[in-house]
Amino acid sequence: MTIHMDSLLSCAQMGEADRTTIAAGTPGFTLMLRAGRGVATLIRRRFRPMPVLVACGPGNNGGDGLVIAEDLRRHGWPVTVAVLGDPERLRGDAAEALRLWDGPTVQLASDLLENAGLLVDALFGAGLIRAIEGTAAAFLEQASRRVSEGQLHVVAIDMPSGVDGDTGLVQGTACPAEMTATFFRRKPGHLLRPGRDLCGTVRVIDIGIDADLLDALEPVARVIGPALWAGQITPPGPEDHKYTRGHVLMIAGEMAGAARLSALAARKVGAGLVTTLGPKGSEDLLAADAPGMIVAPLPEPEALAAFVTRRKVAAIVIGPGLGPGGRPYVHAALATGVPTVVDADGISTFAGEPDALAALIKGPVVLTPHAGEFARLFPDQKAIGKGRMETVRAAARLLGAVMLLKGPDTMIQGADGPALVLDGAPAVLSTGGTGDVLAGIIGTLLGLGMRPESAAACGAWTHAQAACIASHGGTRPILAEDLCTALPEVIGGIWKA
Repeated sequence: MTIHMDSLLSCAQMGEADRTTIAAGTPGFTLMLRAGRGVATLIRRRFRPMPVLVACGPGNNGGDGLVIAEDLRRHGWPVTVAVLGDPERLRGDAAEALRLWDGPTVQLASDLLENAGLLVDALFGAGLIRAIEGTAAAFLEQASRRVSEGQLHVVAIDMPSGVDGDTGLVQGTACPAEMTATFFRRKPGHLLRPGRDLCGTVRVIDIGIDADLLDALEPVARVIGPALWAGQITPPGPEDHKYTRGHVLMIAGEMAGAARLSALAARKVGAGLVTTLGPKGSEDLLAADAPGMIVAPLPEPEALAAFVTRRKVAAIVIGPGLGPGGRPYVHAALATGVPTVVDADGISTFAGEPDALAALIKGPVVLTPHAGEFARLFPDQKAIGKGRMETVRAAARLLGAVMLLKGPDTMIQGADGPALVLDGAPAVLSTGGTGDVLAGIIGTLLGLGMRPESAAACGAWTHAQAACIASHGGTRPILAEDLCTALPEVIGGIWKA
C-alpha cells in the first residue's frame, strides 16, 4: 500500500519503516544524523540564539537530542546537555551520537531550567508505554510551569515526552511544546487530543525513508482531505435531473429548527430534491422562507417505507430535533435499507443499547454523535477501547456502520480500513445547530451515491472548510446558518478540482 503524505503511522509502523530502511542499506546512525540536523535547522530558523537545554532520554530520542546539541553548538548557540540516567548506558546509534557530542553532560534536574530560554525535549518521544515518574516527571512539570509563565520555549522531538504517539493520551505528565518535529510521517497522537493541544506546530522532516519500500505497511489512519473522495463527487451533467442528483428525506421531530438546518444544508450542497416530513402542525414552520423545500406530514412509522419507495428517496437523515419519542422512526428508516445518516436524538434514543441499534442496521449507515451522545450510547467506553481511535474503531465494528465522532479531532471509522482524522476544524463550530448542518451535508453526499466512509469524510471536511470561510479563518463568531451560506463555495471548489 502507498504511504501517502496524509498517512498516519503507529509507533510500531514507524519502527518498521526505520528497520526496512536500514535493511535496505541506510545505516541507522545516518537516519539519526538526518533527524537531529533537520530539527536543529528548524530551531535555527525559528528562534534567535539563546541558552538551550537539551534533555536527553535513554533511547534513540536522546540520540537525536545529542545530534541537535552538537549542531546548535557548532552554530554558536550556548548548549547544555542533560541526560536522564547514566550516559554510559546508551547503546547503538544513541551511543554513537554521544561520541559525536564531545562536550560535557550533566544529570537531568529541574533547576537546570532556570537558565534556559529553549528546552529541546528529547526524553522519550512517541513510544512511551508507561507513566512518567520521578526525576523526569518533576522536570517536565517544572518546564510546564515555566512555559505557562512565558519564560521558556519548548521544541519536542517526535512527540512531547509523556504523550502516547498512538492515542494522544498523556502518560502521567507532559510539557506543552511550541513546535514538535517528527520524521517521515505523523502519528495519530499528533492529531488526537490532548496530544494535539500539546504538540504546537508539527513539522515533518524527510530523513530519507523511501515510501516505496513499505508496501506491506497499511497506515492505521489517514488525514481527511480531497484525495479520499477524488472522482466521487461531480457537477451536474446535461442528462441529470432532480432524482439523479439525489432525493434526500429529512425526518423532523419536536425541534423543527434542527431539521430545517439539515434541509437547508442539503439544498446548498446540491441535493436534487429535499423533502422534510414533520409532525402535524409543524408544516408552516418547516416550510418558512424555504419555498424550494417540500414539506409533508410525517406518516406513521409503518408507512415510511412506502413513502420512500414511491418518492424515489436516495438518502435519509434522521435525528436532528427528533425528540426522545422518535425511536420507532429510526427503526422504520433503517428498515428501508436506504443510505441513512443517524444523528443526535436518533442515537440517544438507543442509550446504553448499542446491540439493539446494531440489529437494525441493514444498509449503508453513517452515525454522527458528539462526545455526549457517544457516551450515552456506550456508557462504558473503557470496555470497548483505549483512546479515541481504538474506541471509535470498536464501536464501528460493533454497529456495522460508519462512525463519525464529532469534536476538535473529529474521527471517522468504517467497519474496516484505516481511521480518518480531521485536521483543523475551527473552534467556532462549537455552537448549536452546526451538527445538524453536518448531517444534511453527509445525507446529500450519500444521496449522490458516495460510499459511506467517503461521504462522511467529505462531509466533515466540507463542514470545516465552510466554517473557515464563514468565520474568516476562525476570527469571527458564526451561526449554523452562516455555514450553509458558505457551502456552495466549498462544493464549487470540489467540482473544479
